[in-house]
Amino acid sequence: MSTLLPDYTGGSIANLMRTIADACGASSPRQAPLAACHELDARDLSRHRNIVLLIVDGLGAGMLAQHGKGVLRTHAGKVLTSVFPSTTAAAIPTFMTGLCPMQHALTGWHMWLEELQAVTAILPLTPRARPPFDLPAAQLPARLFDHSPIYPAMHRAAWVLSPRDIADSPFNVFHTRGADTLAYTDLPEMLQMLASLVAIPGRKFIYAYWPTLDSISHRYGAFSEEAVAALQRFCGGLDLLLGDLAGSDTQLIVTADHGFIDSPADRSIDLAEHPQLAAMLAQPLCGEQRVAWCYLKPEVSADDFLRCVAARLGDRAEAIPCARLVEEGWFGPGPAHPKLASRVGDFALVMQENWTIKDWLPTERRYRLLGQHGGVSALEMQVPLVTIEV
Repeated sequence: MSTLLPDYTGGSIANLMRTIADACGASSPRQAPLAACHELDARDLSRHRNIVLLIVDGLGAGMLAQHGKGVLRTHAGKVLTSVFPSTTAAAIPTFMTGLCPMQHALTGWHMWLEELQAVTAILPLTPRARPPFDLPAAQLPARLFDHSPIYPAMHRAAWVLSPRDIADSPFNVFHTRGADTLAYTDLPEMLQMLASLVAIPGRKFIYAYWPTLDSISHRYGAFSEEAVAALQRFCGGLDLLLGDLAGSDTQLIVTADHGFIDSPADRSIDLAEHPQLAAMLAQPLCGEQRVAWCYLKPEVSADDFLRCVAARLGDRAEAIPCARLVEEGWFGPGPAHPKLASRVGDFALVMQENWTIKDWLPTERRYRLLGQHGGVSALEMQVPLVTIEV
């Protein structure tokens, strides 16, 4: 299975956000706009009264090509890459700030945060293996993040549609500053809200996020019957929405944060089965099960770690110095955020084919996720770019 890295030169979701920022009059992020082949120009985009960005969490380009229906499938064909790592925790901040991971330094579900001296689940802002933080969760974003959302700089009204269970979370509240946020319960309500917002007079940008396909794909698998059914429900709902939006001078953009790959139990590595490797680590594994950040103990040399990984994991994982990933631009164009190095550690275990790696702490409830993402396979990295004028 070949490796596919983000195309930050003009073909990633970060470049899409540069184009949208330009169209909305916001200060442009550091990366280039979308390449001309994607046929989405900022000047043309800016002429529309409504710009709607609809994020379908977990919708890989291959999934849409094989199982999409209706207008969404008819307009499919263009493909972007995600960012690295190809995961919600890194990609959604890119959508909300216009910054790539090199610049916002959010690097996966679990992150070692020097400020808190704890491995932290970054989206819910909860510690992995200790009592709750002393600070209230609402105060954590201002301490941890120094970037700004894209909305305050826009020269048009901005709205964000979020699932009710995350709309008021501290992470979401921080990253939606400058926009009006509406919480919805299910897909029909989200689409109804979208239609109502588009009907409001004036020029506006609307960001809508739908998480259901991601949660179903994690549980049942990337191309499972359940995931296909969820995608086709979305496609049917979108067809109805487009009827409601007819003649509204709207540019609808549908894309995703990442795709999926299946990793069954026999392709999952439990770190506890490799105690010599685990003993070299100063912290629990961070990042994702497809790309794990490793923090070495001071007495462990890089050469010893590499030899151990080769001996224990063989061709199931490649250990790459994180400094090399930064230098080679895996996280995007520089300059690098000053906290990036501390948030990725010494080495990345980049899992090969459809392998995953996981460690378990004594207090954690064990679980299995069949569908996975975060890695650099085409299935995880390629997402659709669908543009529809109505």
